[in-house]
Amino acid sequence: MFNVLLASFRGGLSLLLFTLNTVFWCTPLYLLLLFKLAIPNRRWREFQARLLVRIAEAWIDGNNLILNLTQRIEWDVAGLDGLQRDAWYLVSSNHQSWVDIVVLQRVFNHRIPFLKFFIKQPLIWVPLLGGVWWALDFPFMKRHSAAYLAKHPEAKEQDQETTRRMCARFRNTPITLLNFLESTRFQPVKQARQRSPYRYLLRPKAGGLAFALGALPDRMRTLLDVTLVYPDGRNTFWDLLCGRIPRVIVRVRLLPIPPDFLSRDYRNDADFRIAFHRWIGQIWAEKDALIGELLLIDRSATTG
Repeated sequence: MFNVLLASFRGGLSLLLFTLNTVFWCTPLYLLLLFKLAIPNRRWREFQARLLVRIAEAWIDGNNLILNLTQRIEWDVAGLDGLQRDAWYLVSSNHQSWVDIVVLQRVFNHRIPFLKFFIKQPLIWVPLLGGVWWALDFPFMKRHSAAYLAKHPEAKEQDQETTRRMCARFRNTPITLLNFLESTRFQPVKQARQRSPYRYLLRPKAGGLAFALGALPDRMRTLLDVTLVYPDGRNTFWDLLCGRIPRVIVRVRLLPIPPDFLSRDYRNDADFRIAFHRWIGQIWAEKDALIGELLLIDRSATTG
């Protein structure tokens, strides 16, 4: 009982500190956003955009400090050599929970351009953070049901156009675009429903990554393949706040994007689609095997 109360206290304190840190940094960010909207000059807006990113990176620094103060997490991270702040990256990662975002921000903050990721349209109404994501030019995607798309086939183009417009703004500014290829968080019931051929992963959906690559074919040259493992099985955000995630394993691979994938039309080029899916499938098979190896090593170390 005492341990449960202690974990709940730690969780409440951590949540309070995260909230205060968010409110603190959102204040100057929203003020800068007002200036950005009020002054239409292109150079001024580009300068403001850089300042907004610096504020967001400082917010992540604050979150990392809170983690250090409130948690006892063993971070096992490898593969960060060779990363650059002035390069364009596509990042692909397996997806467990919202903790993944916190982990990825901690690992990559100040090492590569600020992480941006696709967000479902309704999340723009999340207090404080929705406006932050919009101010930082995160791409908001509309998810339509199969029935809606059957009646409105033109809606299929909306997310692709959103990707193209967002990427066009960063043709001259390095960007890191994160894509969770599983499209949703991993759960055994989803894995069974999909009949996934992987032991620890859902089936990857390569379309979003291919469209992002097609929107910046002259910039994107490297895929950062990230594998996230929570050996103790707990991975919810509340678990993180309560100190129930004692260890996090992160493995990063820098993979060159095949040159013949550049400037190809994923939607209309069947040969490209087949080759791209094979490439992603190989990466996913290697990731699945790696997760198994990491879990086996961790269990051996724990029992030994």
